[in-house]
Amino acid sequence: MSDDSTVEARPQAPHDDSPEAPQGPPPARESTPPPRKSRRGAGPFTLLVLPGLLTLSAVAGVLALTGGLPVDVSPGADSGTSAAGGVNDTYGPWLRKAAAGCTVVTPALLAAQIDQLSGWRDDTGASGEQGIAGFTDAEWRSWGRDDDGNGNSSPRDPADAVMALGRKDCSLAQKVTDLRTEGTVTGDLVDLTLAAYAVGTDTVLRAGRVPDGALTYLAEVKRLLPRYEVFDKEPPSEAGPASAILAAPVTALTVTSPYGSRQHPLTGVTKLHTGVDFAAPQGAPVTAARDGRVVFAAMTKAYGNRVVVDHGTIEGKRLETTYSHLSALDVTVGQSVRTGTLVGRAGSTGLSTGPHLHFEVVYDGYYADPQPWLGTGG
Repeated sequence: MSDDSTVEARPQAPHDDSPEAPQGPPPARESTPPPRKSRRGAGPFTLLVLPGLLTLSAVAGVLALTGGLPVDVSPGADSGTSAAGGVNDTYGPWLRKAAAGCTVVTPALLAAQIDQLSGWRDDTGASGEQGIAGFTDAEWRSWGRDDDGNGNSSPRDPADAVMALGRKDCSLAQKVTDLRTEGTVTGDLVDLTLAAYAVGTDTVLRAGRVPDGALTYLAEVKRLLPRYEVFDKEPPSEAGPASAILAAPVTALTVTSPYGSRQHPLTGVTKLHTGVDFAAPQGAPVTAARDGRVVFAAMTKAYGNRVVVDHGTIEGKRLETTYSHLSALDVTVGQSVRTGTLVGRAGSTGLSTGPHLHFEVVYDGYYADPQPWLGTGG
């Protein structure tokens, strides 16, 4: 069976990174603002000097990722290396983390929006938009948080700004998805989301499609999109273990949808499928793949009933496994589990087309193909 688990969220409840966490952002404004004016200046100059201008803030954001999202630079690499469009590659983890909140928004889309809004300049626009994502004070009260844990929530903090933009975009994506499902609007979900950002969901609803007033904004963002596509690719990670170190979470490991890029069966958006779907009948027992501690166990919109188990570190790197679309939860947060402990029952909760288990492995903060860890190839 297929599910909605295409780069949904970093599965760590303490960091409020699970999809649709209980204390999510307030609803998006339903007003109809004019299209956002670009604050892009001399783009080539800005992109060339950006790594130097953002070194201090980027380093602060990266250091704050300890225990949450890891550094997106391999050991020994130059942390100031340009990854895409002249943007320092330390932005990669934050862009991926911010886009993980929904299936419509991608890291490249967020990066292209930021480029269109500010040219990656951390300044203040004529209308009071601040930082690289151009948030006003009023908008920041709705979407801003101290995501990098430095004790200050600010639109001038690049990490906080990227995450806030992701939350806002994902909220708009959910709204236009619901409208399209109801049949009140038609069009591509990405286009509708960008249009809602530019002119408001009310205007999109009245037009029943992408309004003419949003077309310029869409064209500008899409023109910039190709230069940031590298952010949509997962960074290279170490190969899986030489032998299986995880036990099978369900009785039979029959793969119905493997790890890797795919077009989501419900949204039509192509993104990384962050785990493996295993066939499992409704109510089948789902068990812990290794000793560990439950760090998340709750209902989410996309993943349905979801459990995340922290297994500690292997070779100094954190290992977690996740179990989604469960029909029932049999563990609670903080509970210690052993290999084979019942964590829940297979089901089809959340955005899913039928009973199955969506199983993920998160190693050193990055999604990894679960099959090598289970000794089943991959």
